[in-house]
Amino acid sequence: MGLVTEVDDEGAPTVLIVDNNPMSSLRLSNLFKTRNFIVEHCEDGDQAVDEYIRLDPELVVLSLDIPSLDGHLAALEMREHGGEQRIVFVAPARMADLAKDAAFSAGAVAWLQKPISNETLEAQWANILGTIPDAPGLEDLDDLYPGDRIKPEADEGPMLPNLPLPLPLPEGGLPLPLPELLVAKISTPAKKSRKKWVLALLILSALAAGAAYGLGYISL
Repeated sequence: MGLVTEVDDEGAPTVLIVDNNPMSSLRLSNLFKTRNFIVEHCEDGDQAVDEYIRLDPELVVLSLDIPSLDGHLAALEMREHGGEQRIVFVAPARMADLAKDAAFSAGAVAWLQKPISNETLEAQWANILGTIPDAPGLEDLDDLYPGDRIKPEADEGPMLPNLPLPLPLPEGGLPLPLPELLVAKISTPAKKSRKKWVLALLILSALAAGAAYGLGYISL
């Protein structure tokens, strides 16, 4: 396949090609440039979802065996985000059954077997431009998501300790008497504080008396 120049028509449709195989990505890129598509690339599933949201492309061509998030889950996340973009899966012959199931689950318009040729694409072109199916796999998206990649729940802030509820006020508006246990806890520090002051005064008195006795002894 010869070199295909970039499409510079601003009104041309955009295709997002998601494939981490450089040769496959280049082949797909040339095929869609000959059909006057603006081509964008990425290599993993997480990035593909972000690029899908950013670019809002008319067509997404997804390889099933891509890193971080496989093509099936990436397609479901795209469909969950919304939009009427058409999704096409590409996969080798050994993954044909998986590609068919993924296409049904994610509501893809077609799947293509690698290596992809112009004849292969042409044979599926009517389906690619046809009606976009529903995506029944969206109902099972949470179950399909890998356990170590479950989306975190919203942060509800730090947990506060279990504090006692405020005591209700009686009809007169005055607070009810505190329970004996609380009274004991509150009053204990005050008792200890008074004991310390009494002890300090006794010590000062003793020191003063001793000093006075010493002065009297010297005067004798």
